[in-house]
Amino acid sequence: MPIEERQISVAELQLGMYVCRLDRPWTDTPYPLQGFVIRSLADIEMLGRYCRSVTVDFEKSVGPVARPVLERLGYGTMMAYRRPAPKPVQYLPNVPLIEELPRAEAAWSNVRGLAHRIVEDIRQGRRVRAEDLDEAIEPIVASVIRSADAFFWLDALRRRDAYAYSHSVNCCALAATFGRQLGFPKALLTDLATGGMLMDLGKAMLPEALLATPGPLTSEQRIEAQRHVEFSLKLLDDSGVRSPDVGLMVRQHHERHDGSGYPDGLAGTKISLLGRMLGIVDTYDALCSERPHQPAMSRHDALQLLYKERDRLFQAELVEQFSQCLGVYPTGSLVELSTGEVAVVMAQNASRRLHPKVTVLTLPDKSLNKAFPQLDLWAHRVAAPVSDGPDAEPVRVRIVRSLPPGSYGLDMSALFL
Repeated sequence: MPIEERQISVAELQLGMYVCRLDRPWTDTPYPLQGFVIRSLADIEMLGRYCRSVTVDFEKSVGPVARPVLERLGYGTMMAYRRPAPKPVQYLPNVPLIEELPRAEAAWSNVRGLAHRIVEDIRQGRRVRAEDLDEAIEPIVASVIRSADAFFWLDALRRRDAYAYSHSVNCCALAATFGRQLGFPKALLTDLATGGMLMDLGKAMLPEALLATPGPLTSEQRIEAQRHVEFSLKLLDDSGVRSPDVGLMVRQHHERHDGSGYPDGLAGTKISLLGRMLGIVDTYDALCSERPHQPAMSRHDALQLLYKERDRLFQAELVEQFSQCLGVYPTGSLVELSTGEVAVVMAQNASRRLHPKVTVLTLPDKSLNKAFPQLDLWAHRVAAPVSDGPDAEPVRVRIVRSLPPGSYGLDMSALFL
């Protein structure tokens, strides 16, 4: 007989779940009734302000929430090859950021060097070697399994290389992080990371003038640019990477949920789960990157744009999972606090996603705060405004908005955090 009620962490909540009990009295929360259905991510974020765990009644839940996430996403069988998927894994909570930073830095430096070497090898007509990929990608996957925050914190502090290099590195880590969120076993995380690293390398075979075009491409230029998928697959074949999953991801990362993508115009679940995931990863990092035809968006705004395109360009539930994976304000985001200070997000609070851990960069007047204090926004409180009266309780500092990279002249790579 299936279990009708189960206690889960707020971070595990899904749309459609019916919350029947909290880990605190209902009277300590703004909820007027004892029980409600999760209708949006905002409901989950609000619960995270008050609770660490809740009890879900699956009998009263609506939609397909009683089925595991991966089952709903079509993970059970890798449809392209009609073979069983490996058993999902439940990963331990992140290790502390400070503990993981040295290992993440070594992995980051190694994979960055590989990205440079691969692009130059391609331009010189040399073969990409599978053994070099394994040597650089394995430490990234191992680091992300321990703590994704460390890699993205380091990325925020480094001056970005040219798009061809940084995009490969970031998509490698993002893909592994996304897979970790869904519970993919390590071998499949490595495939995902390899797909993220290689999917756009065919662009190194396109004319540089085409890649540097500052405005919209003509129809002829667009057709030429789309050939990078063909070139990437050729490079993959020549490299000796034999995983069929990697090849499928590279081929499908520009397919779209509504069938508007390329090269095959696939739609919905005709696109493999891994291809759908890589399409989201590729788009997110492209939006966050400075390119000839587009300034970089804030990480928060990039997630919001993906959310607007759910069930048009991207599968809605995968977008929800990706957003939960990175947090409302992803690590590395520049944000303005309710105190007027500017900060950078350095680590997530898993069940308090509106209240991450931050490093404060400025004073309220936006001048540099050279002490760079670190705050846990869930635990940190300041004196209430004078207008609230002398006896008012201290208030929690909150994020009021995300900021685009470089706001107020802040260059993260020059601050030596």
